[in-house]
Amino acid sequence: MADLLSRLSRCADVTLKRQSPIIEGRITRMIGLTLEAVGVQAAVGDCCRIVLNDKSAVEAEVVGFSGDRLYLMPLYPIEGLKQGAKVYPLADSGQVPVGDALLGRVINGIGNPIDSLGELRDVDEVSLAGDIINPLSRDPIKDTLDVGIRAINSLLTVGRGQRLGLFAGSGVGKSVLLGMMTRFTEAEIVVVGLIGERGREVKEFIEHSLGTEGLKRSVVVASPADDSPLMRLRAAQLTTRIAEHFRDQGKNVLLLMDSLTRYAQAQREIALAVGEPPATKGYPPSVFAKIPKLVERAGNGLPGEGSITAFYTVLTEGDDQQDPVADSARAILDGHVVLSRHLAEQGHYPAIDIEASISRAMPQIIHPDHLKTALRFKQLYSKYRQNEDLISVGAYVRGSDPDTDFAMERMPVMNELLRQSMSDPMPLQPCIQQLSMVLTPMPNANANPTSAVVQ
Repeated sequence: MADLLSRLSRCADVTLKRQSPIIEGRITRMIGLTLEAVGVQAAVGDCCRIVLNDKSAVEAEVVGFSGDRLYLMPLYPIEGLKQGAKVYPLADSGQVPVGDALLGRVINGIGNPIDSLGELRDVDEVSLAGDIINPLSRDPIKDTLDVGIRAINSLLTVGRGQRLGLFAGSGVGKSVLLGMMTRFTEAEIVVVGLIGERGREVKEFIEHSLGTEGLKRSVVVASPADDSPLMRLRAAQLTTRIAEHFRDQGKNVLLLMDSLTRYAQAQREIALAVGEPPATKGYPPSVFAKIPKLVERAGNGLPGEGSITAFYTVLTEGDDQQDPVADSARAILDGHVVLSRHLAEQGHYPAIDIEASISRAMPQIIHPDHLKTALRFKQLYSKYRQNEDLISVGAYVRGSDPDTDFAMERMPVMNELLRQSMSDPMPLQPCIQQLSMVLTPMPNANANPTSAVVQ
């Protein structure tokens, strides 16, 4: 009897250790970027492996379903795919690498290195979807952050944990300004997401904007324009997830994403491919639900933890500030820096349109005297712009308006404050002092107006 019980016990152990059977499905249809599969069970967001032939396979993500059919979106090109190709669900869906081993590395949207420095070692695997922080538990924005840009430090002061957008059309200097912030901003960790931009910009950004020293404290997630829309989408989410990991360790993180518009366009491609109806200018409703879900993950953590100060570039097609993606981003972000094509064409760099830009956290984090001076600067600058045409043709009569007269006198030095070389950082406190000097009347008519700004 005892022998029989022992044998039954061993059989039970073997039975419990036996793995679950592998469920195999097959591809039945392909339309555009979307694959249809039957015979396999998986949830939305899970990953599957599609066998192309005996030597290669490609990973795909479940993006929808209808009845017993799953809609898959591949991460890589699928040349050679045949009808009836086998599909297997993957057990480790949604796991991505994080950790200090990522510093100095360049990875793609699923966490694989693309910098020829070997495999990633000593990394932790975490879920791509981070934990949601209760908004009432977040540490409020209360400290200023020096970004090294004079126009921003003095007139659009940024708070640690703030989220801002860089709004501009193509070729106006978004990437250059982003690179300056990467080098100049005071942050322990820099996480850069290059989403859907030109492939050549990846190496240029690493070599020219980051440099060797900057790369040591940075993680770069790159998914150029020729990647699949799913890879671009995953790259933006991975960028945010890595920043969240360092924030949870108590680090002050600078998150730079170029661009939020390409993220929205990737989601548009996926949503339209699975049959979601278009709404505003061809964008399905899911796009405007995805943007706040991504952006809200940045910001300050719990009291005593770290912070994520985020800058997102937003491409305004045709310089249209009412573009649906730009309008949605403007509503959810804590401020926006608008770049003007008119200023860029005049050789005014960075081409920041001070009148159209705002930092919503600025009044709560700076001294009242600084705020008063910044508002006075904007008032004078706006007065001059309103009368610029009259002034340029000599039709304006001095004495008509005291503010306009003073703006005309100080405009050369005001413009000098707003300009900056790409290689010269401008610390926060000197920027505030220079702002006060700009609005100080000249002692005599022969004074040099540009002497108030330190180069």
